[in-house]
Amino acid sequence: MAAASAGIPARAAAQGALGEVLRKRRTLDEALDSVLQRAALEPRDAGFAQAIATETLRRFGQLQALVHAFAKPPPQHRAGPALEILLTGACELLFLNVAPHAAVDAANELATRDGKAVHFKPLINAVLRRISREGCAVVSAQDAARLNTPDWLWSRWCETYGEETARAIAEAHVAQPPLDIHPKPEADPQPAGERIGDIVRLNDAGRVDELPGFAQGTWWVQDFAASLPVRLLGEVRGKRAIDLCAAPGGKCAQLAAAGANVAAVDRDPARLRRLQQNLQRLGLNAELVEADVRDFIATKPAPRVLLDAPCSATGTIRRHPDLPWIKSAADVNTCADAAAELLDAAADMVAGNGLLVFAVCSLEPEEGPEQVAAFLDRHPRFQRDPIQPGEVFDMAELIRDGDLRTLPCHLRMQGGMDGFYAARLKRSG
Repeated sequence: MAAASAGIPARAAAQGALGEVLRKRRTLDEALDSVLQRAALEPRDAGFAQAIATETLRRFGQLQALVHAFAKPPPQHRAGPALEILLTGACELLFLNVAPHAAVDAANELATRDGKAVHFKPLINAVLRRISREGCAVVSAQDAARLNTPDWLWSRWCETYGEETARAIAEAHVAQPPLDIHPKPEADPQPAGERIGDIVRLNDAGRVDELPGFAQGTWWVQDFAASLPVRLLGEVRGKRAIDLCAAPGGKCAQLAAAGANVAAVDRDPARLRRLQQNLQRLGLNAELVEADVRDFIATKPAPRVLLDAPCSATGTIRRHPDLPWIKSAADVNTCADAAAELLDAAADMVAGNGLLVFAVCSLEPEEGPEQVAAFLDRHPRFQRDPIQPGEVFDMAELIRDGDLRTLPCHLRMQGGMDGFYAARLKRSG
């Protein structure tokens, strides 16, 4: 590790991003993009800042309990970024294996540079020094899974899946996830890694744009679970497929690479531009349509329609550890209401005897099975088309009541997967 002073800009960026998340409820991705753009850090320093902010949020419950135990009372709002300095400093000491003198000295320097936090520098110094001596023993006795899961999610998951599975989900969120890439058929070159279904899984991958095959457009990043909904559409070669809420484009790329004639619909122009860039890098084609799904009118019904609906995204917490701390049960209800409208709109786009696959990267029943049950009540011309184990690489544990239900604790020994729900619905002729 370089001297503490050399890492101050990176640490300041991490602290700033953390403050944006905790105080303004911004997503970590948005906060880091904003902070790192202003800081103009070198790639290595930007990576260090991202690692600090991400791991602090991944272990936020544990770190918060530790700071509250050692700093009585802990710094409040009038203390400026003092609390963020303590949290990130403790994270460096306990989870990023930074040398104690480097982490403590850097925290002191960060406090010195802020007009409010400087008044809490003695507290910051004393608490972090104590954490460097006693923190590991305290952490080893903590219930990490429970502390890192806020009450609103813990109670929901216990009710839906049982406490044992809820704990397994929460434990899966603590581990840093691997990088999954989806190669184009017969693509070369591509990085070497563990093969899981259609996916190549990489650990400690480093920068994505420096991996073999990225520049040549031979693969795209896509979690294993996220790759399954497209498989439920069956053979798509030569068929028209409508991909709704398509950006950033992993499923669109899957469909195009499999030979479908894809119309990709998304209402966000920035995300649609990103989808276009991804397709260009991959050498794939799709018709891109900027529109709200609820307003989009297809030129004619399609035999294959995919709706990956916006949701609370609680299935992706292992990749987005900020989500538990910036969302609430109210967000689940809001997303569920919107999804019902999107499903109704998607139904009108499905041709007779065609398939509609509805998917969400959520663990919440209101956004998944309850959504489909209500849809089938409203639309008698549709019926559930149960998924078979052979369609998901014979992983029968991923099927629940005929639908896809992946959990972060599935494939635990191989690094887990995102939590996804998907149902396949067939329209009568």
